[in-house]
Amino acid sequence: MKSRSLILQRRLSTLALLPVALILLCAPVFIAAQAQAQPQAQARPKPKSRARDLGVPFDGAPGPLNAITDVAGVEVGHRTIIQGSGKLVVGVGPVRTGVTAVFPRGKASRDSVFAGWFTENGNGEMTGTTWVEESGLLDGPVLITNTHSVGVVRDAVIQWQVQHQPDLPPDDRWSLPVVAETWDGRLNDINGFHVKPEDAFAAMDDAHSGPVAEGNVGGGTGMVCNEFKGGIGTSSRRISAKLGGYTVGVLVQCNFGLRPNLRIAGVPVGKEMPVTPVSERDAGSIIVVVATDAPLLPHQLKRLARRVTLGLGRLGSISGNGSGDIFIAFSTANPDAGDPSKVVNLTMLPNDKIEPLFAGTVQATEEAVVNAMIAAETMTGINDRTVEALPHDRLREVLKKYNRLVEVPQEAH
Repeated sequence: MKSRSLILQRRLSTLALLPVALILLCAPVFIAAQAQAQPQAQARPKPKSRARDLGVPFDGAPGPLNAITDVAGVEVGHRTIIQGSGKLVVGVGPVRTGVTAVFPRGKASRDSVFAGWFTENGNGEMTGTTWVEESGLLDGPVLITNTHSVGVVRDAVIQWQVQHQPDLPPDDRWSLPVVAETWDGRLNDINGFHVKPEDAFAAMDDAHSGPVAEGNVGGGTGMVCNEFKGGIGTSSRRISAKLGGYTVGVLVQCNFGLRPNLRIAGVPVGKEMPVTPVSERDAGSIIVVVATDAPLLPHQLKRLARRVTLGLGRLGSISGNGSGDIFIAFSTANPDAGDPSKVVNLTMLPNDKIEPLFAGTVQATEEAVVNAMIAAETMTGINDRTVEALPHDRLREVLKKYNRLVEVPQEAH
């Protein structure tokens, strides 16, 4: 009996050790699987090259970020939608689109800003501009998307504002949002209506200060510029302290132009990179948002918005009949400018002092478009249609041929 009991105890001890053994055997597999499942948070993507990194020369001095967010308070957010590949099936995809949001004073602020807008060619849409023209005020963000998603994004802005302003009385909840568009139907299932309210919410919720993502992002995801891949771009200019020390920043969604017309830093880059033309007419568009901290009134901001056309002209744009070239400018100065409860004391920059801001707008517009094209990557969309990115090495060769290349450290490009 004693021997049987001893044997039984040993068997029970062995069984008790089995779970431990199984854990030890499985531990390496489990640990490896967990390691594989962990996001690679440490491996940050390399920042994209920008025009200056490649040696493209520009006039003027940019701000620290060379972005619209160099104007204090401005926040930018994106929602990028990329789904599917192959043959176009309307309503299914492929999808290459998105939404971009620009908040003048940040998404937490309810303060209006003085604003003015201008259209160089009106084959496009920017909602809410009738009231901007009438009131001189911009209340809320500027959103940019594709042509057939303007309606849903506009309505989503109102819904977002209602959700984020619950203390407003119900009878005072009205809004005329500013939402603009360019057409991405060359790469995107534009008639599939893939932008939903939650995409506009995501772009607004994503809005932040600091560096701005460029290229194939947000509303610029499926855009084409000068028959290269286009998209979102930004730049800024700092005015010298002697002239006021102000900042002007620009954000573009570029989808315009024909390659033979393209000029970069005065060089006929488009003619140096010939291609079988996609179209014989300029049927694209560009939306430009200009921000400044200079104390400008609405009529002065309209003057600033007009200067965007000169920046586009430097790039070779002719604002073709089929192009929607629409621009809005706002000033973050004069807080409480739209406060209806009191008389507001305003400051205004004299017209004789505004020319440096004109120059900064022209310069930043030119650079923002080039930044968009350089950040953009080759994209294949509907029906396996591919739009090539502007080749960086070839651009440098062309600039060097015309003695316009600025030498930069090799690691920068």
